[in-house]
Amino acid sequence: MHKFFVPKSNIDGNNAVIDGEDVKHIYRVLRLQVGDKVSVNNSEGKEYIGEITSIDKKEVNINLLEENAINNESPVEVYLFQGLPKSTKMDLIVQKNTELGIKAITPIITKRVEVKTELKDFKKVDRWNKIALEASKQSKRSLVPQINVPIEFELLIEQLKNMDLVVVPYENQEGYGIKKLTQNIEKKNVNKVAIIIGPEGGFEDSEIVKLKEIGAEIVTLGPRILRTETAGFVCLSLIMYELGDLGGNA
Repeated sequence: MHKFFVPKSNIDGNNAVIDGEDVKHIYRVLRLQVGDKVSVNNSEGKEYIGEITSIDKKEVNINLLEENAINNESPVEVYLFQGLPKSTKMDLIVQKNTELGIKAITPIITKRVEVKTELKDFKKVDRWNKIALEASKQSKRSLVPQINVPIEFELLIEQLKNMDLVVVPYENQEGYGIKKLTQNIEKKNVNKVAIIIGPEGGFEDSEIVKLKEIGAEIVTLGPRILRTETAGFVCLSLIMYELGDLGGNA
């Protein structure tokens, strides 16, 4: 069954309206017709099974038949703070981390990141949020992760104070990885986790020192050096396996 996210305001009683780019996809690509059943999510985690009642070039109307109690979100919220990479690497980072269950992604500006525009004018965020939306549909997520505008490293330090656990993969760390980390913590007390990934050039020593000062766990992901676009979803996979729902419940 195909799944669509709509704004909460597009649901009124038992009627939901799908508009925007999804409309063309419905009638040209998926070739859905009146009477076909679809899944509709209100973008806040509530999901319904509905039946298409009308289709035109501007909108698709859905009669909501029942609420679907399914929840495909992890019991632990994981937030990725990603050193802003070059080129289109962020597209892959957003897509794969969304599939794995990330709650939100915030690019960070570290000392080894070059930014050619003002952060308030950063225009790639809209594309990243579209990628997150499409990945959420494909992976049957119950929520769409928020992709935020980039922030400076100093603001990152402030935001991390709200986390129960901060994990920082670092190429110079040895002998202390995710396995040992999760053995040393009370898993039941960990609800919000931050993963901090450096850019292509890695973190500077002074940045690691600041992260240690706020209690961040500096870990190794293993003997091989991973690219910045790989390290995030490897770390997320390990965290979701140890603390979340990756790998199943049995």
